[in-house]
Amino acid sequence: IANIIAGLVGASVGQSLFGVWGPTLAGMALVPSIFGAVIVVAIVSFFLGKSR
Repeated sequence: IANIIAGLVGASVGQSLFGVWGPTLAGMALVPSIFGAVIVVAIVSFFLGKSR
């Protein structure tokens, strides 16, 4: 569940950082959203993986 939430937050962060470019789907730019989601999910996974 943490990865899903991180992916959604990352999509918003990606658009904020990288702008709105590339193809859009449901009002969101796909390329920056994917970049942001990958980065945030990787960070969350790193920190949650350390606690186990």
